[in-house]
Amino acid sequence: MREQRINHMEYISGMEVLESDILEQVINCMEAYNYDKYTAADVRKALNHDFRTVEDFAILLSPAAEPFLEEMAKLAQEETRKHFGNSIYMFTPLYLANYCENYCIYCGFNCHNKIRRARLNSEEIEKEMQAIAETGLEEVLLLTGESRKMSDVEYIGEACKIASKYFKMVGLEVYPMNSDEYEYLRQCGADFVTVFQETYNSDKYETLHLAGHKRIFPYRFNTQERALKGGMRGVGFAALLGLDDFRKDAFATGMHAYLLQRKYPHAEITFSCPRLRPIINNDKINPKDVHEPQLLQVITAYRLFMPFANITISTRECERFRDNVIGLVATKISAGVSTGIGSHVEEIDDTGDDQFEIADSRSVEEVYQAIKARGLQPVTNDYVYV
Repeated sequence: MREQRINHMEYISGMEVLESDILEQVINCMEAYNYDKYTAADVRKALNHDFRTVEDFAILLSPAAEPFLEEMAKLAQEETRKHFGNSIYMFTPLYLANYCENYCIYCGFNCHNKIRRARLNSEEIEKEMQAIAETGLEEVLLLTGESRKMSDVEYIGEACKIASKYFKMVGLEVYPMNSDEYEYLRQCGADFVTVFQETYNSDKYETLHLAGHKRIFPYRFNTQERALKGGMRGVGFAALLGLDDFRKDAFATGMHAYLLQRKYPHAEITFSCPRLRPIINNDKINPKDVHEPQLLQVITAYRLFMPFANITISTRECERFRDNVIGLVATKISAGVSTGIGSHVEEIDDTGDDQFEIADSRSVEEVYQAIKARGLQPVTNDYVYV
């Protein structure tokens, strides 16, 4: 007998409901998006525009644009240098805990996957942050599995307070929260919130997220807006490319960011462009139809559509690809990365397993030198607090 599952489109008690029409706008645009209708002439027209419209963005993500990838990359590079100069921002993620209450079939942290679970205490968090700060980095991204029980808001807030002693910029990639909780974390020192929608196809989303709060599609979708209402300076967007039709997911991601920035013009916007990676107990997970040329097409389309947005390139990609992308379009790169728990100092024994396999394991210094070798400027911080 099939297990009775909660409706993935209905809010659970305690979840903040926003009066916002952005979700409806994004889904309507995505469902109407027919990328096969575009031609080479459409692509040429879009590339010739000084400012790209929503329609241009749709065209640049289409199969018709693939033969123009070299030209897209050149134009995207020009836009990147115009708005960001030669600067490449460096950061590292710090995984605080890998306990999770969600059952997402593609994620190594999912509650049914048999992995070693761990959670850093305050002393261990401080040791990890000290070790990261000693590398010269001044931006950290704090991550947890999605478990309010094991990583409650106060626990994350304490981690933010510790991080603020060592870093100028503190980002969060944790479970979605209500706006008052984001306001509390902002007061604790958090600056930025990133959430992966995973896929914007709600029907596909339902089949991938079988249990837990993450199953509720609209609550996850509206996370960035709640974070901005809570006072966060910036928000990040991503679909996990390969879960569903990557062109439609990339189009929806761009539309989500575009519409939210029009509503909140002060918000700093960042795109991440992750592809599926193998996880513990399942090495068959890999992106479908999203090879490096397609990934580069998505990244360059983001840049041409939203020239001022930061674009992060993850260690899910190999060092060769990452080094090429920072020379073209990406503005943020992670370094010294581990997706496990307690991996930056040797004296933490109770380490937890990794969320997924990384493809670029270079140290902070190695990435720093790779950036310089391309004639670019590694930047660890560009914020001054007065």
